[in-house]
Amino acid sequence: MKILIKRRVNSTHVGLLIRLFRASGIVQEQLGHPIWGSYAQRLLDPGAGLWRNPSNGGHDDKAHPPIHPTKFSAGESGWSQDHQRLYELVVRHFLACVSQPAVGAETIVEIDIAGESFSSSGRVIIAKNYLDVYRFESWGGSMIPTYVFGQQFIPTTLTLDSGVTRPPPLLSEADLLNCMDKAGIGTDATMHDHIKKLLDRFYATKDSNTRFSPTNLGEALVMGYDDMGYELWKPYLRSMMECDMKAVSIGTKRRNEVLTTCLEQMKACFLDARLNKVKLLEAMALFFERSNRSSGDEQHEVGDVVRQCTLCQESDMVLRRKPDGNFMVGCLGYPQCRNVVWLPGSISEAAITTISCNHCTPGPVYKIQFKFRRLEIPPNYNIDHLGCVCGCDEILRQLTEICGTGSRISARGRGSNASSTNAQRSNTRQTACIHCSQTGHSSNDCPSRVPRSRNSQSHRTNMPSGESSIPCNVCGTPCILRTANTENNRGRKFYSCQSQECNFFVWEDSLNSSSGGRSAQPATARSSASNPSRRGGRGRGDRGRGRQSGARTSDTTFVSATGDPVSGRRCFVCGDPSHFANVCPNRGM
Repeated sequence: MKILIKRRVNSTHVGLLIRLFRASGIVQEQLGHPIWGSYAQRLLDPGAGLWRNPSNGGHDDKAHPPIHPTKFSAGESGWSQDHQRLYELVVRHFLACVSQPAVGAETIVEIDIAGESFSSSGRVIIAKNYLDVYRFESWGGSMIPTYVFGQQFIPTTLTLDSGVTRPPPLLSEADLLNCMDKAGIGTDATMHDHIKKLLDRFYATKDSNTRFSPTNLGEALVMGYDDMGYELWKPYLRSMMECDMKAVSIGTKRRNEVLTTCLEQMKACFLDARLNKVKLLEAMALFFERSNRSSGDEQHEVGDVVRQCTLCQESDMVLRRKPDGNFMVGCLGYPQCRNVVWLPGSISEAAITTISCNHCTPGPVYKIQFKFRRLEIPPNYNIDHLGCVCGCDEILRQLTEICGTGSRISARGRGSNASSTNAQRSNTRQTACIHCSQTGHSSNDCPSRVPRSRNSQSHRTNMPSGESSIPCNVCGTPCILRTANTENNRGRKFYSCQSQECNFFVWEDSLNSSSGGRSAQPATARSSASNPSRRGGRGRGDRGRGRQSGARTSDTTFVSATGDPVSGRRCFVCGDPSHFANVCPNRGM
């Protein structure tokens, strides 16, 4: 049993309906309804003057017959609440389309107060007409008194409201359909196909609330074409094309004429976009990883030589690209030599130059031209940087500490409160010191930079062999005396813990110099509950570890166990001093 006929109704559809059916007969069928039956009776009363033959409306795509009630119903036994609400909407809409429009009066008042101009408006409904039955719309406004031109009065209140700007909400599917209808894009039957194509091409995604969010691909395309000077992401070109096709259907334009014009416009845009494709690639680089590897290549890409390896002194250190797309500088003697310099994960491009560093020895040490992704570095850093990876470049060190060396997905997905042992070990292995190029500690904890503290004491013990030792501040195990083999500290002796579970170490000469009332603070690569003076929260790359008050004068931001900042820097994303930008909860994908 048919109750409704296809799709929605508007004034144009009802105009067609009058020529096909007796509209008054449909209204008469609704006289017995307990809710809107009385309104239907008013419509049919000539004395009420409520009836109006609908106008032709804005446009009619003639894609389907109008929706209208074909049979009276006060509710069927098998109907759900949604069925009943849908039938009510259709009937009320039809009755509204054959009703007189609402009539109202609007008053606009302009006031001059001490040279400042103010305006206010108010609206009063004189005759509601169709609004009596179509409860889904409201028309009204604020009530204001009746004024006379030139009248003076004393305001009862004067207020100054303050507020802040907010970004507009995400576009909903209903909003998008309305925008497409206003722009003349698509018909009732094709609009949803257009939206589906946008989703299938992954230009945007739709959430459970039917609101659209742009993807990286969608934003990159908009940015790239906008930089070219084309507004292809706006509806103008498509709207013009559909308007021409409509002109063909009604006979005002010829098909070949419209086809030729459209192809010429598209071809001109295509040829110009091909000449300026670098702008599209630059926009893509802001949102995507760039990789030159073939799909079957699982080996690291090997680049040009940076310098001779200072660890094995046999092979060269070369620029490599890892399988995940990130860069590193590693020794060609791997796996026999594991000397490596991890580079920031925000690098999109890197190339060796012929420029040598004047500070690092032994040379030559060639500088690298870096290109960073703008979305992943603080705004006060340039995306192009010529730097040295051997420890003298302060900017590169800061970006390594801020951005870390991991991939973007894992870095953004990792929470700031991760405290498991495995996560700590992974971070320790991943982040290499930018000063000595060794793993196991960050540049903030580099032994060559560990300051001496007046508040801590290191106690030596005698080993059975007669050599002196000190206990580990983490686990209490006697430490072993070792000799450093790094470039900056070659031959320098230090104590390290025998256990592989903790990375405690301290320089021997710093202990010897403690006789003057100052003793070195033993450095450890992670916090431990057995060492209260070293307790603190950790961010990725060992940058969030708390520090004992007075033990460091660096301007880098560190966070105590309570989350309070120890020094003055703040997160560049949200300004919160309690965390770094790489673990900021407000930083999106």
